[in-house]
Amino acid sequence: MLYGREREQRELGRLLAEAASGRGGAVMVLGEPGGGKSALLRWAGSGQEFQVLGCTGVESEAELPFAALQVLLSGAMGHLPGLPGPQAEALRAALGLAAEGGDNRFLVGLATVSLLAELAAEGPVLCLVDDAQWLDRPSAEALAFAARRLMAEKVFLLFAAREGAALPGVPELALKRLDATAARALLAEHAPDLPVHIRDRVLSEADGNPLALLELPKTDDGEPGHLPLPHRLQDAYQQRIGKLPAPARNALLVAAAEESGALAATLRAMTVLGLAADALAAAEGEGLITVAEQTVVFRHPLIRTAAYRGAPFTDRLAAHAALADALAGDPDRAAWHRAAAATGPDEEVAADLEAAALRARRRSGHATAVTALERAVRLTSEEAERARRLVLAAEIAVDAGLPDRARHLAGQASRLTEDARVLARVATVRARVEFEHGSLRTVHEVLVAAARQVAPLAADAAASMLADAARASWSAGDPGRVAQAHRMLEMLPPDPSRDKLVASIGGALKLYSDDAAEAAEGVALLREHVAQGRNGPPGLRLNVASQALLTGDYDDTRDIMAGLAEESRASGAVGWLPMVLCTLATAEINLGRHRDAIQSASEALRIAEDTGQPSRMAHAEALLAYAAAVRGDEPGTRPAERSLRRFPAHANALVAAWCEWALALLDLGRGRYEAALDRLETATCGPIRHVGPGVHFAADQVEAAVRLGRPERAAEPLARLEQWAAAARLPWEDGLVLRCRALTSGDGSLYVRALELQGEVRPFERARTELLYGEWLRRERHKAEARTHLREALERFERLGAAPWAEHARAELRAAGESSVPTATADAAAQLTPQELQVVRLAATGATNKEIAARLFLSPKTVGHHLYRAFPKLGVSTRTELARLSLE
Repeated sequence: MLYGREREQRELGRLLAEAASGRGGAVMVLGEPGGGKSALLRWAGSGQEFQVLGCTGVESEAELPFAALQVLLSGAMGHLPGLPGPQAEALRAALGLAAEGGDNRFLVGLATVSLLAELAAEGPVLCLVDDAQWLDRPSAEALAFAARRLMAEKVFLLFAAREGAALPGVPELALKRLDATAARALLAEHAPDLPVHIRDRVLSEADGNPLALLELPKTDDGEPGHLPLPHRLQDAYQQRIGKLPAPARNALLVAAAEESGALAATLRAMTVLGLAADALAAAEGEGLITVAEQTVVFRHPLIRTAAYRGAPFTDRLAAHAALADALAGDPDRAAWHRAAAATGPDEEVAADLEAAALRARRRSGHATAVTALERAVRLTSEEAERARRLVLAAEIAVDAGLPDRARHLAGQASRLTEDARVLARVATVRARVEFEHGSLRTVHEVLVAAARQVAPLAADAAASMLADAARASWSAGDPGRVAQAHRMLEMLPPDPSRDKLVASIGGALKLYSDDAAEAAEGVALLREHVAQGRNGPPGLRLNVASQALLTGDYDDTRDIMAGLAEESRASGAVGWLPMVLCTLATAEINLGRHRDAIQSASEALRIAEDTGQPSRMAHAEALLAYAAAVRGDEPGTRPAERSLRRFPAHANALVAAWCEWALALLDLGRGRYEAALDRLETATCGPIRHVGPGVHFAADQVEAAVRLGRPERAAEPLARLEQWAAAARLPWEDGLVLRCRALTSGDGSLYVRALELQGEVRPFERARTELLYGEWLRRERHKAEARTHLREALERFERLGAAPWAEHARAELRAAGESSVPTATADAAAQLTPQELQVVRLAATGATNKEIAARLFLSPKTVGHHLYRAFPKLGVSTRTELARLSLE
């Protein structure tokens, strides 16, 4: 029976009932040591309805990657063959069941979701995770990932942890101390014969802590305690342990130091120390441990802590040394115990820890690998080796999503060495951190300085850093720094393998030229590079797709990125997807495929959040804000304001440009012309002027200026657009120029030529030209002809979901004498969320829920949930009906 926990039991009972009916979730119970968290977990797992999986975090086990996850999922591993291939491979590697894999932290978390979902097909699943504050970080990350994705599964994750612990996205339930009535009832049940004066003293000292109420009656030191809990409890346990015979105390110490609870390892270490196998019996007899099913279980974590910390330092060293011998067949665990037994620098132990760190990294246990390398550094005496291990730890910390730790480790390494190669690696770490969390200009500075140092020793490494510096400066809108990196590349020793790289950066630089012929030459160079590299390795394809964006060849970008996205999904290269999908979404926006763009950018945002890529998150949010601006969705553009605060133009001009464009386009569509023009003029005074959107929103500046009645403010952006169009030599770009000239000159014939050139490449821009031409015709009293173009504009705007623009076209139609202006037509697909649309489109091709889940990194039940929500919105009841719908 639980005393004083009625509120918590009601809340958990409700959540468990929801999970049993198919609405899963997670909760973390927080409380002080001895506060009753474990008892609440035992109560939750006592019902017959759930299949129960469990594990407990162990303080000394926090360095072993996926140790807790392996225990938790041991009862579900029979379902592993049912998982999609990349997920199953990642989980096998993480749990040490197969060859070590790559950086698949995302897939390990996803595989955990899928495995639990497979198990839940047999009945609801309850995962109980006690002492979550001591989970190894890779396990904690995988379980937190799973906890955020179980809403459509019959799975519930219940964590218990000490106050102050947290798992991102997991709701918390705080346990308070028992009130006086519940405390008295608990004490009366477990110690009914206590004298009144002792009972009152226990109630006073325990102060509502359930474990204290159970344990303090077993100690009698004659004096009231003066230490706050849990120290008082730990002292009580140490008193009980101190009364054991010496062999039992030492055996208990070995069991406390052996983090997995394996009886066999504990007994082998006891043998090394000359302890008899029955030395644990006295501790078990005292109720401190339970020995069953080949495991040693401490009745409470504080008992383990008391047994370990209360032992003399030399005894602890001996216990770890004995365990290292006993675990000779498990090199990772043996290395940690050898390190714990070391009393000074020891290169052999440090090398073992480094090897364990590298194995952990290959199993996706990056945070564990960093900790192992940090410990190895403390055991290393030679400064050069210390620096090498520190920079390796820093590199892995970046992969683990630990930017502050990576920055600190890289700084330590830089102070220990003058080796140019090591310093170049330090610079690469700093650049990666700055790219995601800081300024692209800083990325350039760091990489250029390092390249200058390493160039005499390793030209290829210097070239790679300079290319990255150039790309960063391009996104920062800083052509001067791009030119600096290009000059340094040209100064490196000649190498045919670098010629195309140098030429492509030179071609990009020419785009900035005021000379139209030189800019055209730059466009030609980039297009040649795209043609040659579109079938190359992934890194090259990503690069050439970005160059195709620069030259306005959006179909090329879309084709290249769509293929690369599919390859990344199939191979499990999840870390690439946010960048790939953002590039794909950019092309789709420019091609007027706004639903596709929203789908791509939404997925990019979701994965970037999970993989810790804040700059990619901001990029995806900016693209989504632009799509929202087209729809006239003001709340949908607010993330752009947030991203501008996080990544202003001087830090990341590319992201800032899309944000500014989105906010200005919203104003333009709503008729707030002065606000739109002021924003765009301010934006183009800074680095945004030198990135792609800075050219393309020149047409919006022209329109805002003319509609505001300030045509003189249209001169500069029109000149900028004309210069770019002359270099790009794209018919739709020439059509855009003609539209702007028609606006500024009032020459309606230019609209006709503009429409001829624009074609269907950019339907949003085509619709805007139709609208402007229709307005001009109405003002010139050619109302019948005006209605033709205005109807065309209205139809295109509605197809794009561009509500404010469609309303403008309706108003113009009415003014042109249209007797019956059509109202907005309902578009069923527009009611779907981006992920629902993505799922429905795949289902329409005949893909099964399992196939869709594998492709989109979801569970099959989540796919089914999305279809269940989408069918009523689309007015269908079966999958076969989807193929007849227009879902573009």
